Amino acid sequence: MTSLDSVLDKDGVRLTVDDAVATVTLTNPAKRNAQSPALWRALTEAGRALPGSVRVVVLRGEGKSFSAGLDRQAFTPEGFDGEPSFLDMARGPEAELDATIAEYQEAFTWWRRNDIVSIAAVQGHAIGAGFQLALACDLRIVAEDVQFAMRETSLGLVPDLTGTHPLVNLVGYARALEICATGRFLHAEEAERTGLANLVVPAGELDAAARDLAGALLAAPRDAVVETKALLSGAVSRGYEEQRVAERAAQGRRLRDLAGITD
Repeated sequence: MTSLDSVLDKDGVRLTVDDAVATVTLTNPAKRNAQSPALWRALTEAGRALPGSVRVVVLRGEGKSFSAGLDRQAFTPEGFDGEPSFLDMARGPEAELDATIAEYQEAFTWWRRNDIVSIAAVQGHAIGAGFQLALACDLRIVAEDVQFAMRETSLGLVPDLTGTHPLVNLVGYARALEICATGRFLHAEEAERTGLANLVVPAGELDAAARDLAGALLAAPRDAVVETKALLSGAVSRGYEEQRVAERAAQGRRLRDLAGITD
């Protein structure tokens, strides 16, 4: 793959690839990278378009804000051009509404695939759907001006773009409930202290910090990182003894691979 090959550029999403590192950029800074169904489809397409050589994916937003959340136009009677409005979808059959939300969620699910490690580089506002998109990634580096908030509940809705599971895993049930139910803002210091952020840096250093972390992740052999990610992500649902078994099985696979033994 040619360095900085542009793979996709549509509907507010640009995907570029530089050898083993892909960068997904939200490209509508005039609207603070507000999200829409078209953008979600483009994000899903970006995940499907990743070359097999990619090991690390960096997610970033152009401008002062990572993403200010769902474009409020979704709640107007006219909605987006060529799209059913959310109000019209709510009036339709329940099964169709469920299927539509499931389609939207696909934009948020591929970031935790075992064959890649995803990094969200977050500055300014990451609100609602923006917060959930940052939570969809494995790791988060944030600028000192970051403002996270889960505003859905304040609007009479619930967070439905896959953000509740990672939020509870990162900060615990009680804090996650308080964050969602109040819709309050979380700033950089609290994000780092509670585990939402792996690292806080000045805004001008955000892209460089993401590049440095991507480079560090590439230092280990790919198969070892893939096995380790699978082992750690599965630990949440396994008991202690089950995890011990999983560790032994994963290590056995790695040792056989290093020894050149094929099953």
